[in-house]
Amino acid sequence: MIRRNQLEIVKSRMNETRKFIQVLMGPHQVGKTTMMKQLTEEVLIDTISVSADGVINSNWLWIQQIWENARIQLKNSTKNELILIIDEIQKLDNWSEIVKEQWDFDTKENNNIKVILLGSSRLMIQKGLTESLAGRFEVTYVGHWSFTEMEEAFGWSVNQYIYYGAYPGAASLIHEEERWKNYIKDSLIETSISKDILMLTRVDKPAVLKRLFELGCLYSGQILAYTKLLGELQDAGNTTTLSHYLTLLSDSGLLGATEKYAGNVIRKRASKPKFQVFNSALLTAQDDLTYEKALSHSKIWGRLAESAIGAHLINNAITNNYTVYYWREKNDEVDFILERKNTLIALEVKTGRRAENNGMRVFAQTFKPKKVLLIGTGGIGIETFLRMNPGVLFN
Repeated sequence: MIRRNQLEIVKSRMNETRKFIQVLMGPHQVGKTTMMKQLTEEVLIDTISVSADGVINSNWLWIQQIWENARIQLKNSTKNELILIIDEIQKLDNWSEIVKEQWDFDTKENNNIKVILLGSSRLMIQKGLTESLAGRFEVTYVGHWSFTEMEEAFGWSVNQYIYYGAYPGAASLIHEEERWKNYIKDSLIETSISKDILMLTRVDKPAVLKRLFELGCLYSGQILAYTKLLGELQDAGNTTTLSHYLTLLSDSGLLGATEKYAGNVIRKRASKPKFQVFNSALLTAQDDLTYEKALSHSKIWGRLAESAIGAHLINNAITNNYTVYYWREKNDEVDFILERKNTLIALEVKTGRRAENNGMRVFAQTFKPKKVLLIGTGGIGIETFLRMNPGVLFN
């Protein structure tokens, strides 16, 4: 069983003196629950693990009841500490106020209950944390699986990772491709959108959000104006609505959009978005192409490879504290710009025979990045790059 890096972080914090609520957030099916099972098996501390999935969202009393049970168990235990794990916490109304109340009570009464909260909607978790729990928590982001994790767990090649993405629960189905695609669409995509977005957030036009997701996935790695999307979507409303829906999809770890780098915040926000899936499976599962056909078509495979690299970059952006952009001016373009504390890294992906790119030269002259790197033909191998932590590029 794979041990994700975040497990060691949480484990070490559970072995510390009680300090902060530990919050693990990330998309569905990335192993947060499995990680907690591994934790309970490895720490020498009694644990109570519960899930708010299925609890009526207005039943905030449920949290109080769980917490009281934890206090009773701690009182009757020979040990002087206990870990309380609550999964899908964001599904309960007013959860952050109740958690604050219970945590502060334990602090006052010297109840040594250490708390871990898990959530799959980054937007809803962050909102609750900032509203009520300031100064009381630490966040660990658990993103989609990396190539090295899929390789270690399932023996995948880099080509399999580029096409089939990074959902470990679907890995056993890839030799029945139609079944694999149906599983991704029905059990992962539909569940994530319904549970993480439509049930928790006001969405006036759910059909538009779902269609935006489908189109955005299929256009992953491509720049597309919101105004053009409006023509593809019936009853879409305006560009503000689409931008809001895209934010919801991004915060659920499904579909994001990078903005154009311009060295100017206003111009960045006014730019056309470049769509980017967080997991390659979200693109290929909705496409009619098969693995073999995609692999034999150099142009299509190049787009999939670039999208996989983009997914690698945005999945690591939160933990490495950088922002991902693209850059384009007339006919000159750079695929990815990474920015951290005013330091720039420019990345271009090439999978064909020609590796020349005038856009990289123009960008370097204009913005003076710390590094300009080519990935693929004539540069760092795609497999090599997918094994890297992009944060080391800033060193």
